[in-house]
Amino acid sequence: MSRLLISLTLSLAAISVSAPVAQAQSEKLSPIDQQFLQDAGQAGATELAASKLALTHASDRQVREFAQRMIVDHTKLARNLDVLAKRHGITAPAAADSSLIGSLQNLQGAEFDKAYIEKVAMDGHQKAVALFRKESESGNDTALKAAAAKALPVISHHYEMAQQLAKAKAAS
Repeated sequence: MSRLLISLTLSLAAISVSAPVAQAQSEKLSPIDQQFLQDAGQAGATELAASKLALTHASDRQVREFAQRMIVDHTKLARNLDVLAKRHGITAPAAADSSLIGSLQNLQGAEFDKAYIEKVAMDGHQKAVALFRKESESGNDTALKAAAAKALPVISHHYEMAQQLAKAKAAS
């Protein structure tokens, strides 16, 4: 019984010691890196929410396929960023851009397809490329810089895919 009590006491002591460490790590993250995590988290959450809507609201098969690919890739990316954020004591999940998601929710079919391609696939990825490029070039945290540099080719490819999708839909 006393071993259990000692073990429990040591566990609680370890937890109470590790909490300030996580908080201190959060303080060490530069404002640039904190902003990157916030913006990248919101961009990813928005991409996921909008792409999930596309699975049920889009009429075009290519738009649904693009959305499915975005769900897979952005889920992986979000997991990687969450791990890095948690290392710095940032545990709150990122929230999607509610105004953008709200503007898509009531659209269906071709109207949804057009808005999703323009606002999410094109604009969203163009902004994400700039965001990840900036962090990879001028971020202060080496792990975040490396993660941004690793994700940049994937996000750039998404932007290229979005451009091709927009071109294909404009031609049809």
